[in-house]
Amino acid sequence: MSLFHATADAYSRHRPGLPDEVVQLLAGTLRGIRCPALLDLSTGTDQVPTALLPVLPQLARLHLVDADRDMLHQAGFALRPLHAGRSAAFHPIRAEEFTPPAEGYRADLVTCARAFWMDRPAVLAMADRVTSPGATLAVMGGGSLWTHPASWAVALRELIQSCLGAERRAGTTGACTEPGRRYEDDLAESPFSDIEEHHFPLRRVWTPDIVVGYLRSIGFARPDLFGGRHPRFETAARALLEQHEATKDGLVEDTVFDVLLARRPGGAR
Repeated sequence: MSLFHATADAYSRHRPGLPDEVVQLLAGTLRGIRCPALLDLSTGTDQVPTALLPVLPQLARLHLVDADRDMLHQAGFALRPLHAGRSAAFHPIRAEEFTPPAEGYRADLVTCARAFWMDRPAVLAMADRVTSPGATLAVMGGGSLWTHPASWAVALRELIQSCLGAERRAGTTGACTEPGRRYEDDLAESPFSDIEEHHFPLRRVWTPDIVVGYLRSIGFARPDLFGGRHPRFETAARALLEQHEATKDGLVEDTVFDVLLARRPGGAR
């Protein structure tokens, strides 16, 4: 298995899915729309569409966009049992490069989960071109083990830093830089300036195996960053996690899953 196939596999198997409350919120944006179209940006291994399909039988057209072909390959496997009778298309491009697949195409819901660090002005301009007048743009995400204050997450971050340096890494691209503006600010200056915020408290209980698998999918701890030291790192990480799992607090992450629903002013709700 290649590095990128391995990363996509870890992403598919160990990334947390969407909370049920978020799935219901997204489904509600399409209520009353016959044969709606979903455009999922930076789809990864397809967690948003696979969560929505079971509760949205009327969801007829799916377009999944991700520059990583291996992620899209995994997404195809995940979708296969779910999209019978539905049109599903996979686009191995950056989000801002998406163009309508046919004349008259309009997306009714555009989703972006844990990935809105992209070229936001370009992506928002693209979304304005390819969506229906009452479309909803959903930007969402919740928590990061890099910033989580629980003692086990802090110890894990310190272990990663002892191997890779103090700065948070971003895959093969070097240090990760935080966006200079809030997502809300970019949305407010876009055609989708009618913004609705939702915040869902969320508790995740991890196991050492799931955390180690999750780290393989994350830009700040991908195996290629460690070179030949990765097996040694995983051994140390597992030992650290098992030690913390045995305490009364365990490997618990209490966080908040945030959802921004953005529409054009005057659009349908």
